[in-house]
Amino acid sequence: MKYQLVIFDLDGTILNTLEDLTDSVNYALRQCNFPEHTMAEVRQFVGNGIRKLIERAVPPESDEQTIVKVHEVFTEYYKMHCADKTRPYDGIVEVLQNLKEKGFLLAVVSNKADYGVQELCKQYYEGIFDYAVGERTGIKKKPAPDSVNEVLEKLNVNREHAIYVGDSDVDLATARNAGIDCIAVEWGFREKSFLLENGAGIIISEPKQIEEIVTV
Repeated sequence: MKYQLVIFDLDGTILNTLEDLTDSVNYALRQCNFPEHTMAEVRQFVGNGIRKLIERAVPPESDEQTIVKVHEVFTEYYKMHCADKTRPYDGIVEVLQNLKEKGFLLAVVSNKADYGVQELCKQYYEGIFDYAVGERTGIKKKPAPDSVNEVLEKLNVNREHAIYVGDSDVDLATARNAGIDCIAVEWGFREKSFLLENGAGIIISEPKQIEEIVTV
């Protein structure tokens, strides 16, 4: 088989985290007497890390001190509530288990804060992933290829034998920048038309298609 390693985005790809993200953003905004956002709005804010999520959620005229304060409130709340309503997408657990049983290496590379990545992977996918990384200080976040390159090095896999699975333009750019193949999923936070506009070559509508593609 061509592939040895399958790297997954987290939010919008293997876990539907949107409700907990929305609740946490709105909690932080309420504490600062700012207007709240709908889930549809927050869906468009995510993908570039928590700092960028907060920048997009606060009023446009907000200064740096305000952004930092809302970020801190969000982080404290989300650490305690990141799994209240979060759940795996239908069919993804079975696919991951099947890939694991077939000998594939599995990893997560996300722009979610690393504490959230570690907690959610442990809670929902303990023993499944060989390596998982989120946003960390001093490491360039996606679409920079740094974290993907870290995974390739840690797991000793050549990039031609790795493929990335994600739901956003950021994921598509990350795969391109890392020089690896990419599968875009329809069930996440971005529409199919948007993915096509951003250069998606392979788009799937069901998790089982991941297995079909990587086991060829």
